[in-house]
Amino acid sequence: MPKKYDLSDDLKQIVKPELTGPWGTRLFDKAIMYKSTSLSEPVVMEFPELKGHARRDYWLAIVREILYVHRFIKKFQITGVERDEALSMAVLGILRIQAIRELSSSVPLRCEDLLMFNLCDQLPGGDLILEALANRSSMRELDRTNSYNDGGGGMYSISSLAMISNLGFFGSGSNNLNEAGLVVGEIAVGEISSLERVVKESRNSYEKVVVAQATVDEVKVDGIDTNMAVMKELLFPLIEVGKWLLSLAYWDNPLHSSIFCLAITYIICRGLLGYAFAFGLVFLAVFMVLNKYLSGGKSIHEVKVVAPPVMNTMEQLLAVQNAISQAEGFIQDTNIVLLKLRGLMMSIYPQASEKFSVALFLSALMLVLVPSKYMLLMVFLETFTRYSPLRKASTERWMRRLREWWFSIPAAPVVLEREKEDKKRK
Repeated sequence: MPKKYDLSDDLKQIVKPELTGPWGTRLFDKAIMYKSTSLSEPVVMEFPELKGHARRDYWLAIVREILYVHRFIKKFQITGVERDEALSMAVLGILRIQAIRELSSSVPLRCEDLLMFNLCDQLPGGDLILEALANRSSMRELDRTNSYNDGGGGMYSISSLAMISNLGFFGSGSNNLNEAGLVVGEIAVGEISSLERVVKESRNSYEKVVVAQATVDEVKVDGIDTNMAVMKELLFPLIEVGKWLLSLAYWDNPLHSSIFCLAITYIICRGLLGYAFAFGLVFLAVFMVLNKYLSGGKSIHEVKVVAPPVMNTMEQLLAVQNAISQAEGFIQDTNIVLLKLRGLMMSIYPQASEKFSVALFLSALMLVLVPSKYMLLMVFLETFTRYSPLRKASTERWMRRLREWWFSIPAAPVVLEREKEDKKRK
């Protein structure tokens, strides 16, 4: 029995392409997924075809056009004739792509480019186009109402004095006259309407987006190892800064660490932390401006990356298996931390929970009594001076005790319940 889904209701509806396949696999890109708050689980509609997914894209564009036009109507609260006009624009767009598809079925067709509300959802500044369209509709309704009240025939004009002023026969002394242009009906002669203006701006922005997207497509590389090499090269400055900060924190060079500690302590005590962040932002801005003027319009410097050795299929499978194992281990460790914290909250191990609650109480008391500036200073000094020559031995001893206490906390129990077969396949 066919089912009906109302796209006009405000149900937080989502329509997007979906991958399907036998036994729950995601192999074929030929389906549409529909999800809303009225459904307990998403609905997947398949559009099978031998080659490509043009049939799915065709129906996806139509469904989205209907959904977007109803969102447009609800967002700007359009009623009456304007609502029918918005729906008519969507219907005419759908009929247009149906006619084009029947006339040239062999030519690939981008349906979303021929549907107005689909296109406004994708274009940069498309929301401004819809807003201008809604404003024009409201102004048209207001003009229609005024014309009906005045008994006019729907044709408007301005006074002859204002017309002559608009044509340039008066100087600056006529600025108090109508400056809206020569208006006849919905046409403003010699002036760009707000809708035309936002469409022009959106077209210019779209051209920039196309150029930028072309550069993005050029730099995309395949392979996990290659992408990791590119990321490592891009993050090289941050990695070096991190290594420098770690060397300071571990007091590899006591003189440098002492100077850094005294400088940060002075900044915090004098309340200059905000100025320090502001100086960092100004430094970045000046760096960008200098790069702009020093480059002299030369080509952009390419990022040189040493390509990793080419791996065969077996090596790639082993690398993927190793990455999955590492991710699984990370998730297991995270779950253990969460379960131990749950055990502390539930007092499964009362002695550890008592110590933890006392630590939380003392921390809360310090946050209330100690000013934030001195609290920040205490946290910085305690963290930064852990591995200083004076505190290194005591820090190692306390860290060992902390690890022993953490390992002695039992994790909260977990019970895995399997779904019944009938619920899983309903």
